Amino acid sequence: MPRSTRADTSSGSMPEGGGRELTRQRVVEAAAGLLAREGREAVTTRAVAAAAGVQPPAIYRHFDDMDGLLDAVAEQGYARFVEAKRAIPAPDDPVEDLRAGWDLAVEFGLANPALYAMMYGEPRRGTDSPAHRAGMELLLGRIRRIAAAGRLRVDEPLAAALIHATARGAVLTWLSLPEDRRDPALLTAMRESMVTAVTTEKPAVQDPGPAGAARALRAALPQQTTLSEAELHLLGEWLDRLAAGG
Repeated sequence: MPRSTRADTSSGSMPEGGGRELTRQRVVEAAAGLLAREGREAVTTRAVAAAAGVQPPAIYRHFDDMDGLLDAVAEQGYARFVEAKRAIPAPDDPVEDLRAGWDLAVEFGLANPALYAMMYGEPRRGTDSPAHRAGMELLLGRIRRIAAAGRLRVDEPLAAALIHATARGAVLTWLSLPEDRRDPALLTAMRESMVTAVTTEKPAVQDPGPAGAARALRAALPQQTTLSEAELHLLGEWLDRLAAGG
């Protein structure tokens, strides 16, 4: 006689795979809700099981341990953040786009303090998740727009690190302060310090496109000492061809 495949759901009518996924999602949402309402210490096996309407052993059929569950909560948080970032149209000015993205990241942290503290206060929590990688791609896209406009002051990896560090520092510092000492000027000052460190006021290259960039770099070659004479000659030929093509 065929074995029953009744799912671990209230309806009892869904196939086992779908029911398993629904139960997993219910556990993640229960843990996220406890985290938001009561803080990190409230997220225990017993409390999550009660909130999700499952027996405690059921949690470990979906996650190896509580760290695995918290990683899933962080992944859900990253996904929500990425959805919010994608929903907002990008300003035409790439530097204003950077400001808007930074503000959005900080606003997300202030609106979800316990989640944010877990996501960014615990080393590497959820940083290998697809949602986190998608968020990084959005950030790198913003940085590449600034570079293409000739306004990026530092290289792209350093720019990404500075943007992340200032947003994270702004949120965690704000949350650590007593409410009567939380001055919005702190957030504005940190954002503008980041913008100054990462961008230039005017484009380093006045003419848009690769031809303008090639001409600017060609003009600077005589002052550099990093490349050998042969390398300089070859690079000069490449830049001349790019400049002519523009």
